[in-house]
Amino acid sequence: MCTLEKRGNLFILTFTGEDQHRFNPNVIGSLLSLLSQIKAEATRGSALITQAQGKFFSNGFDLDWAQAAGSEQGAAKRLRQMVDLFKPVIAALLSLPMPTVAAITGHAAAGGFVLALSHDYLIMRKDRGVLYMSEVDIALTIPDYFNALFREKIGDASVRRDFLLRGLKMKGDEAEKRGVVEAAYGGEAEVRQASVRLAENLGRRKWHGEVYAEIRKGLHPQLSAILGLTHKAYSISRL
Repeated sequence: MCTLEKRGNLFILTFTGEDQHRFNPNVIGSLLSLLSQIKAEATRGSALITQAQGKFFSNGFDLDWAQAAGSEQGAAKRLRQMVDLFKPVIAALLSLPMPTVAAITGHAAAGGFVLALSHDYLIMRKDRGVLYMSEVDIALTIPDYFNALFREKIGDASVRRDFLLRGLKMKGDEAEKRGVVEAAYGGEAEVRQASVRLAENLGRRKWHGEVYAEIRKGLHPQLSAILGLTHKAYSISRL
C-alpha cells in the first residue's frame, strides 16, 4: 500500500514494501484518499514527492487481480474498472495545488510510468530501473487519457513512438538525454536527496497553490478535457 509523511512543507507519499506496487482497486483507493488529504492540507510552500521502496516504482495495473476473475470477459471487465478508477488519480495530480516530484528509484512501467509522468518533475536513477510502456508487448490498448498525457508531456514524437509503439525500455541516462526526466543520478540515495532538494527549492517560492494548479491544467488542455477538469480564470484580487 502507500503511506504519507509530512516533513516541514513537504508531503512524501511512499509505496511501501518490496513488491511491484501494482494498482488494484484497494491501492488506487488508498492513493486517491492520500492525494485528497494532501490537497486539503496544502499551504503556500507545500510540495509533493512520490517515491517507492524496493526494485519497482510501480509496475502498473494488477493484472493478476484482473485474471483472477476466472474468464476472459471477467478479466476485461476488471481491467476496465482499474482504468476508470485510476483516471481520478491522474486528475488529482494535475489539479494538486503545489509542485510535484516523482522520485523514480526503480522500474516504472505502464500505469506506473503514467503515474510518474503525471508529476511536474521526474528524477530517476541511472544504475537501476527503466521507463516502459508494456501495452504493445502484452496486447493491451492504451486508454485515451494515457495517450493525452504522453502527447502533452513528451514533446518529441519519436520518443513517444518508441515508448508506445516499440515498447522501449528506457534507462535513466537516456531518459535525461531525451528530455523525459529532469535529471538522473547514480543511486537510490542520490535520487531521494535530489528530489528533496528540488521540492524544497520549489516550495520556497511559496506560489499561490490554486493558481499553480490552474496554470498546470492550462499547459495540458487535451488531458484536462478528457479528465473533466475545468480551467478557471483568476483576477489579481485572488492572489
